[in-house]
Amino acid sequence: MFCPFCGVNLPCILVYCSSCNRNVRFLLSLQDEGHEATSLDGLIQKYFTEGHSYEIIVDLLKSKHNISVSLRNLERRLKDAGLTRRLNYTPIATLRTAISEELKGSGHLLGYRAMWQILKQKHSFVVRRDDVMHLMAELDPCGTENRSRRRFVRRAYHSVGPNETWHVDGYDKLKPFGIAINGCIDGFSRKIMWLNCGKTNNDPSVIAQYYVNCVVEHGVFPKRLRTDCGTENGTMAALHCTLRSEHTDEFAGAKSHMYGTSTSNQRIESWWSYFRKQRSQFWMDLLSDLRERHLFNGSPAHTNLVRYCFLGVLQKELDEYKLYWNTHTIRPVRQSRCPSGKPEAMYYVPQRFDGSNCGFPASAQTLNHITSIMPVPATPGGDEHETLFGELQQESGLRAPVQWESAVENYITLKTMAGL
Repeated sequence: MFCPFCGVNLPCILVYCSSCNRNVRFLLSLQDEGHEATSLDGLIQKYFTEGHSYEIIVDLLKSKHNISVSLRNLERRLKDAGLTRRLNYTPIATLRTAISEELKGSGHLLGYRAMWQILKQKHSFVVRRDDVMHLMAELDPCGTENRSRRRFVRRAYHSVGPNETWHVDGYDKLKPFGIAINGCIDGFSRKIMWLNCGKTNNDPSVIAQYYVNCVVEHGVFPKRLRTDCGTENGTMAALHCTLRSEHTDEFAGAKSHMYGTSTSNQRIESWWSYFRKQRSQFWMDLLSDLRERHLFNGSPAHTNLVRYCFLGVLQKELDEYKLYWNTHTIRPVRQSRCPSGKPEAMYYVPQRFDGSNCGFPASAQTLNHITSIMPVPATPGGDEHETLFGELQQESGLRAPVQWESAVENYITLKTMAGL
């Protein structure tokens, strides 16, 4: 006999299939019947436990399996198999045990309606929804309360002070237009350490240069550095671990850098959502408008022209937003273990916010050394087009744009002059 759910051959009929762990107890009454009956009754059992109405089961058998069964015949087969939704309810003690087991795993995230469905489909129980609701309130009162308040519980981020962890990540929403953004945020204070745009955020030397510039600016490097697993972070990670190699704390050396998935890099990923709402969405719409007007086609020449005209204006806006963010007030949040206040103040005077500086001072000798070994970043425009655009700008008398409006005008004018 075969399992009607996964198709695995069952040498002997037990309560559960050894492959898919579905309840196949109903097959015991069909062991002496033919393959056709087993197949049909198995399908009926499957659709019944999924919660479909009798009319829908008849339609599914016809449309998916080309099996014609009348509604009366279906009701008779269900009765013969002992399948009912309002009789022979599963004992409350059995329900309590099953729900307790489900709550030990990911089931603790489920509400009573989802748990009701799990009990019917996975355990083949005949159960009232109200019984499940009352048992869930008894066995998981905190979860029930949170769900009734529609409260989404996020992971709690904990940090003891500034420079304990810097979170670094790239932002790719403008990459279709040739502009890549990279940012870093301090976990405790939420101060933006750097926010830069350029030709790429995939070049390890570019990301490492951002890190070095930040260390030189602040004269300190963090206790830990967190990034995703992208190759662009390799040089920065190696440089940071080298700077931390002579220390003796628990996160010294290689442990000072932490790889993880991009979505797990909680601090910077959360901040990108604010950035999009308050800044980047405008630029996404502006550049998308150029594409919709057939002024941008994604070619290398067009992306280089976008960078030539817009990078300076965008970087100026990023600097302004960085200043705004670092001096705005973060409101208290009940679920957060970090303080509220202005990021700039929390970073430089952590003692007023029950924190302490966790960074390590960078000596002048160290700063000079790491600065000397870093390669010079490439120019923003890149390729042979930059020279051409510069010559055309001088020829036309265009000034370097300072606002997005003049950047758009320069882009259209230079595009026409270059015949792109």
